[in-house]
Amino acid sequence: TSPIAWLRTRFYYLLIRLYFDHEFSIEEFTRGAKQAFSVVSKLLSQRKLDLLEELVSAEVLQVLKEKISLLPDSHRDALAADIDAIMYTTEGDVRIYYDDDGRKFVSILMCFWYLNGANLPDDVPGEAKVFQIVFGDENTKEKKHLLTANYEFQREFTEGAKPDWTITRIEHPRLLE
Repeated sequence: TSPIAWLRTRFYYLLIRLYFDHEFSIEEFTRGAKQAFSVVSKLLSQRKLDLLEELVSAEVLQVLKEKISLLPDSHRDALAADIDAIMYTTEGDVRIYYDDDGRKFVSILMCFWYLNGANLPDDVPGEAKVFQIVFGDENTKEKKHLLTANYEFQREFTEGAKPDWTITRIEHPRLLE
């Protein structure tokens, strides 16, 4: 990320700690986001969308129901990310906003890069190249793809609101389009 974006996100983390949650830690949030990403991506891959109701917003869940039913098996398998296969995680965007009723919200977009062994074709939709990595020697080759996903987490900080983060956007470029 650019230095300006890095400074901007750090400023927002300071605001979150000062005005919303004095114990907020981006390190702890990132650990929880990785766990949530792994669980949600596996449930998507297995088409167990009914188990996502507490984790994902109703709007996102409706869109996922439509998209998942149309995916080929290879793309659906590629959605699953084991927590140990997450190679890199970074924050994309942080937003603090109020709605018309005065409710307070924080949204954090997380970007994940993960390895997956799904049998994807070389020409992935969107004509974008998916990196392939081969592990092992000639006899025990294992091909993995380095894939990306973006999940946006939102929490309401209005007094009396549940202290839960909800996923309000799920993107798996070239797979879930």
